[in-house]
Amino acid sequence: MELHENMRIVQELVPGKQVTLCHIIANPDDILYVKLGLDPRTDYTRSAIGVLTISPAESAVIAADIALKSSGAEVGFVDRFTGTLIISGSVSAVESAFTAIREYVINKLGYTCCELTKT
Repeated sequence: MELHENMRIVQELVPGKQVTLCHIIANPDDILYVKLGLDPRTDYTRSAIGVLTISPAESAVIAADIALKSSGAEVGFVDRFTGTLIISGSVSAVESAFTAIREYVINKLGYTCCELTKT
């Protein structure tokens, strides 16, 4: 029997209303866009990628809507099953989107939220 036949992945989610990751990657290498499957026409010299994880996972859809409506950021990926949201755009657009998301989930939905970080 091969090793990979016995392997399995277990993902556990802790119930709660929280944003566990909210990070901006400013001026990422262009290969990161390619690996993430994001728009290759992006001007890499003035861009950013934002990564957010939220639970309950379905809240990622709400976060994506807020990101689109509050800034010039574009949604690159949203997963309502894992709570992952990836956005891209200018550094200021991504920062504005994440600020709006954080304010909404904290003030309107009563979520616990991590600090916004940037590299």
